[in-house]
Amino acid sequence: MVITYHGGECFKISQGDLTLAFNPPSKDSSVRVSKFGADIVLSTLDHGDMNGIETASIAGKEPFAITGPGEYEVRGVAVRGFATDTAYGGKKSVNTVYSVRLEGMNLCFLGALGISELPAAAKQELDEIDILFTPVGGAGTIDHSDAEALAVKLEPKAVIPMGYDDKSLKAFLKEAGAEGVKPQEKLTVKRRDLDGKEGEIIVLQA
Repeated sequence: MVITYHGGECFKISQGDLTLAFNPPSKDSSVRVSKFGADIVLSTLDHGDMNGIETASIAGKEPFAITGPGEYEVRGVAVRGFATDTAYGGKKSVNTVYSVRLEGMNLCFLGALGISELPAAAKQELDEIDILFTPVGGAGTIDHSDAEALAVKLEPKAVIPMGYDDKSLKAFLKEAGAEGVKPQEKLTVKRRDLDGKEGEIIVLQA
């Protein structure tokens, strides 16, 4: 599995010939990322910064879009979505937290989560998280302090911050006691690589 960060809350995750896109911005968004094609797009919030389904099309072929709570299975990828609150964009709305099972790993993508506690239903289901993707920048989502506190509660093997600027990333790394972590271009990971890990912070540069 190869994970690359494209800025904002946009990630590309590739496994063999399968590509997933998380929260690609739309063409009308002020968030600028390099475009890439995907087979499956997961959008956590109906906002232009995160709902660019059309920008992830492959040669005119629309990807399978997952845009809200529920259970899905697409090309062997199992996805569960849980409704949570957010104030991203300046108004209260519904954000979806996704649990994605891929290559024997459980990925948890918090999206534009705006509350420091997950709903009970989500907490019951989100066990044994391998990689947690969490916002850390505030501005309608949880900030660096709440992100670190939630990561401690969820006990993932690895944590990847997103939606940050230099200031909020520095604050998050300090909060997590990981100030020496250096950004890397991409993460290539297999299930066994995470054995024995406990909340390791991994910073990917856009």
